[in-house]
Amino acid sequence: MFKGSIVAIVTPFKNGKVDEKALGDLIEWHISQGTNAIVPCGTTGESATLDYEEHYRVIEITVNTVNKRVPVIAGTGANSTDETVMITDKAKKLGADAALLVSPYYNKPTQEGLYQHHKKVAEMVDIPQILYNVPGRTGVNMLPPTVARLAEIKSIVGIKEATGDMKQVSEVIRLCGDRIAVISGDDFTTLTLLALGGKGVISVSANVAPKDVSEMCKAWDSGNIAEARRLHYKLEPLNQSMFIETNPIPAKTALSMMGKIQEEFRLPLCPLSDANKEKLRKTLADYGLLK
Repeated sequence: MFKGSIVAIVTPFKNGKVDEKALGDLIEWHISQGTNAIVPCGTTGESATLDYEEHYRVIEITVNTVNKRVPVIAGTGANSTDETVMITDKAKKLGADAALLVSPYYNKPTQEGLYQHHKKVAEMVDIPQILYNVPGRTGVNMLPPTVARLAEIKSIVGIKEATGDMKQVSEVIRLCGDRIAVISGDDFTTLTLLALGGKGVISVSANVAPKDVSEMCKAWDSGNIAEARRLHYKLEPLNQSMFIETNPIPAKTALSMMGKIQEEFRLPLCPLSDANKEKLRKTLADYGLLK
């Protein structure tokens, strides 16, 4: 279930509301392009600015549109354990195949606090769960021994590693073995993580180049190292452009340029600066993504 190219899909907006048609169209495009699973309501989906009803509606649309063709991994993490339990339980009832749980942010729990948080969610909601370690966003780094403890819990099946630290990734894999799937949370680390024994990527770049991200993962999985490496280097300028400003501003701007969604964000996110917009446009044109 948890391997290959997994898109952290954007949430399209139109006139201040979720653009349900555009979201459905994006999902169909991803499935046709070979995306292996879809994550609604992650960081890239602007989950922090969705209210509960919107959050649940985005999950519901994704589950219904996908219709079991690929797994749906719903973003359900929060900085309150009780809130995380509530959202995760709702995602299960809506038909999500798994939940992606970001480490509690801002309150900076200890390693024991992280363990107790995820342990409680796993006890309260019977759904496959993927840890999400992104200290640049949360202010806390889930260390490999903590991941290894959590890997003993049956329903904790993976971790999205977004530290960019391959030494840490290597230690997680060494300690956990095949008990959990280790998945890249940074597009620029995907090929390196696969080489260490990781299983795939929860990708931002797949929002705009889903076929290439999927094909890179497939090439590695089939032993075609040269093709995987070629696609890695092809994707690198795009990977860099996706973080020219705060994610998901560049990804949504790129999709707008490609004619797939409206260029609309929710404050405190705002449109890309003019200078960076031109840099992004050139990257997309050079890549062949603009007509």
